[in-house]
Amino acid sequence: MRAFFRSGLQWKLSAAIAVVSALVAVALSLVVHNAARVSMINSTRDVQDEKVQSALRIYELTNRPAFFAKIDDPALPKPLKEYAAKGQRATFVQENKHGAPTVWAETPLNDGHVLSLKGAFTDRYSVLVDLDQALVVGSIAVVGVGTALGVLIGGRMSRRLRKAASAARRVADGDNNVRVREEIGGRRVRDETDELARAVDAMADALQLRLEAERRVTADIAHELRTPVTGLVTAAELLPPGRPSELVRDRVHALRTLVEDVLEVARLDGAAEQADLADVALGEFVRRRVPALAPEAKVTVEEEAVVQTDPRRLERILGNLLANAGRHGRPPVEVVVDGPFLRVRDHGPGFPEDLLREGPSRFRTGSSDRSGSGHGLGLTIATGQARVLGARLTFRNAPPEDGGGAVSQLLLPR
Repeated sequence: MRAFFRSGLQWKLSAAIAVVSALVAVALSLVVHNAARVSMINSTRDVQDEKVQSALRIYELTNRPAFFAKIDDPALPKPLKEYAAKGQRATFVQENKHGAPTVWAETPLNDGHVLSLKGAFTDRYSVLVDLDQALVVGSIAVVGVGTALGVLIGGRMSRRLRKAASAARRVADGDNNVRVREEIGGRRVRDETDELARAVDAMADALQLRLEAERRVTADIAHELRTPVTGLVTAAELLPPGRPSELVRDRVHALRTLVEDVLEVARLDGAAEQADLADVALGEFVRRRVPALAPEAKVTVEEEAVVQTDPRRLERILGNLLANAGRHGRPPVEVVVDGPFLRVRDHGPGFPEDLLREGPSRFRTGSSDRSGSGHGLGLTIATGQARVLGARLTFRNAPPEDGGGAVSQLLLPR
């Protein structure tokens, strides 16, 4: 039963139509069978009544029973005996356990005796059997056709809903050019799925407008901050040597980095960035870049591969992953190239559960008191740059028996 409720709409609809068709077919078959049986039995009773009247007339003329009639038949059913005792002519249907029923007819004689005859319902019973067979065949045909229609209609609706779900997932993944109504062919078919697609498209448009407005505000704020921050950097460099000056320069540098990162996030959110692709030997590229980005990291090339990527963006991703490993993890930091796969691993506490579940988020550093270093934009930028490259960046934690730690894996297109 649970498996049925978890099955697709197509099979649920087909099963529902099959059950309803079967119930309707059974109900109609029972009604037709009973109506035909009652009609045939009543007709036979009329025939038996006419025969017993004819047998009575012949008996009165010849003093002999005709049509196999009997006088005071001991097998006469009790209800007919009661009618005869009242001086009434009557018929009676005697049901048999096997085979056709027996139809009796009786009429009282003037001398107190009872003339009766009986006849089997065999001929008409065979017609009823044939009718039942035809009803069974018709019922099976109705159920089969209903089920086929259910599969056809349910399959079509299920396909449209699957297309709608697929299009909605693509919209959720950031593809702003997808519209659910166009994907499911809503312009050709107008039904509830078309209304659902319209509602989803309207929601996607509204969300897109809000996100675009938010991105523009973020970009405008960051852009407006660049000029005063640049002035702060210049002024900080003019301060006399000393510990206070070093603290000011350090904070000004952090502020400048934050503004640049926010601008980069805003550009990546705009989905207008284009990668300048080139063939890159991934292993050699990593060997050259890692010593400058993280001198303490260990590089291992298990399999060399040539990938199509943007070297500048790839270096940005690699630098952010190494910075995150150095800032939040513990050494040793390992960088492994295995074909088109690039893995960065540390041996620290690993990624937070919410990051593994929801992905990187802006200004979430993994520190509950937010007193750690960094602004939580590094992995967000790395994910956005990977999206521009057409690469796939995933995060997981190594098992404790293997030393634990956070593992970031980038799969690049060849």
